[in-house]
Amino acid sequence: MADEKIQRLAREIYEEVGGMGNVEKLRHCMTRVRMDIRDYDKVDLEKLKAIDGVMGVVEDDTLQVVIGPGTVNKVAQEMVDMAGVKLGEAFPSSETAAGEGKSGKQLVEEKAAQMKAEQKEKHKNSSPFKAILKSISNIFVPLIPAFVGAGIIGGIAAVMSNLIVAGDIGTSWQQYVDVLNIIKNGIFAYLALYTGINSASEFGATPALGGIIGGVTMLTGMNAEAPLPNLFTGGTLSAGQGGIIGVIFAVWLLSLLEKQLHKVIPDSIDIIVTPTITLLVIGLATIFLIMPVAGVISNSLVGVINTILERGGMFAGFTLGLTFLPMVMFGLHQILTPIHMEMIAQTGQTLLLPILAMAGAGQVGAALALWVRCRKDTKLVEMIKGALPVGILGIGEPLIYGVTLPLGRPFITACIGGGIGGAVIGAFGNVGAIAIGPSGAALIPLIANNQWLAYVLGLLAAYAGGFAATFFFGIPKDMK
Repeated sequence: MADEKIQRLAREIYEEVGGMGNVEKLRHCMTRVRMDIRDYDKVDLEKLKAIDGVMGVVEDDTLQVVIGPGTVNKVAQEMVDMAGVKLGEAFPSSETAAGEGKSGKQLVEEKAAQMKAEQKEKHKNSSPFKAILKSISNIFVPLIPAFVGAGIIGGIAAVMSNLIVAGDIGTSWQQYVDVLNIIKNGIFAYLALYTGINSASEFGATPALGGIIGGVTMLTGMNAEAPLPNLFTGGTLSAGQGGIIGVIFAVWLLSLLEKQLHKVIPDSIDIIVTPTITLLVIGLATIFLIMPVAGVISNSLVGVINTILERGGMFAGFTLGLTFLPMVMFGLHQILTPIHMEMIAQTGQTLLLPILAMAGAGQVGAALALWVRCRKDTKLVEMIKGALPVGILGIGEPLIYGVTLPLGRPFITACIGGGIGGAVIGAFGNVGAIAIGPSGAALIPLIANNQWLAYVLGLLAAYAGGFAATFFFGIPKDMK
């Protein structure tokens, strides 16, 4: 039965986006099938939203169909299997139709439609800022499962370490803590390498070269007795200086240089000369230029954010909790991922994440209020029942796109609930997370410095705030 649902969703999504031939590429994140569309004129958004099992549709740099966690993996895999490609690979173009008995007129019309779609897509992505957000998303979205799994394992290790210190469990447990930390560090200790590889794939460079540039920032092999000089401050370089912000910029430069070298180096020696020159030039630039500059930028950025959160208190928390979901809708939240990682690298925690997690908790409270006030609307209640469990665990998109956003007013009151939760976190201060990925109740094991009680109180405040604001002010008139 489950397999039939997956196949039906895959087939119906294809039907409403203009067919398999209208899809350029397909991939997925935790809740959405993301498609690069050739011709948007062929997409029927209303019918796409009406498919049973589709919780919402987002038009951004890609067409994103919200299906929900777990199901999205299976539907995306079914769709690429139907197309005979892998996730992220280009679909067969309309030109392959020549072998399918199509007339010349049909091929010309399809080619014209494809060119029109490409021009439209180019125009859509003309904003440099939007292109940056898309690249950041493409670099870090594939790493989210690793952040989630390794982060939770690290959280368990941290809880066990606290129990050892408190004497609640014996020191013999330390070896288990060490093993868990080894697993956790598989992603966090070598994040620069993964970022370099993904950045190279995104910018069209050789992934292995991008990984090497990420590794360069770790300064492996540097003589501790004669450290490399920082040409800007007069001090010395330290491993990881500039963080992943510097890695992304360095790999972008690497991609530009590598592409140019491929054009001018003879094919017979290209495999030897191009990677050697590329690594030497960009490696030196990374060590002596990019790392120092990116270090100043990242340090300043983290310092400013921490200062705002420490001095802004409840006001800063309320503002961030209130506005985070609108940021998500416009894709602006992608820029926060490298900031989170820099904060963790420099201070051991990100103070932003617990506050921003309150936005999803506000959606939970709003959904509960809708359930109570609109319980006779069986379709809405069933949607809420299906989306609430994952919403409590921090995956809010099913609630956002399937429940609150389509109704309008409940989305606003849910954001208010998120602001109330953020204000509570801000009032406590110094409530941070040791890793990113999880949110909602799933973030509790990752809260640093034993501040989990403050975080739980923030969650409860966001639930209550979202519930009360929606119960009294957020019910659409036609549903009362």
